[in-house]
Amino acid sequence: MREAGISDWDWPEMLAETGDWQALLIAETEGRPLGFLQIIDPAREPSDYWGACGPGFRALDIWSGAAEDLGKGFGSEMMQQAFSRCFADPDVNAVLVDPLPTNTRSHAFYQRLGFTFLEQRRLGGDDCFVFELTRAAWRLGD
Repeated sequence: MREAGISDWDWPEMLAETGDWQALLIAETEGRPLGFLQIIDPAREPSDYWGACGPGFRALDIWSGAAEDLGKGFGSEMMQQAFSRCFADPDVNAVLVDPLPTNTRSHAFYQRLGFTFLEQRRLGGDDCFVFELTRAAWRLGD
């Protein structure tokens, strides 16, 4: 999860960038939106944000909404549904996330879901921690 709040993003610009290299998903509970999740193919994403990333990966961005929705399992459920969607493609071997180094809450969240830390990398002008969830690690968590 990114440190910036969901309202800090340029949503019209983000949502206008569509293509078959991404899926944009809104999570709801009881008809109320509570989060947003983006799944991308980093090898095909046009901005080259992830750099030289070969085939077989998906990258996720997750934004949670209101503070009262945190800690209730919604983020975990969003991620589990995203993993199922990503790994439904037999060519996908791993899922990547890129939280900021200071976002220790998200590091713990991703590790609880089975991600392992890969490296610190400069992505899109920010220093980020890159975590990976392999298909094998995901299957172990089923």
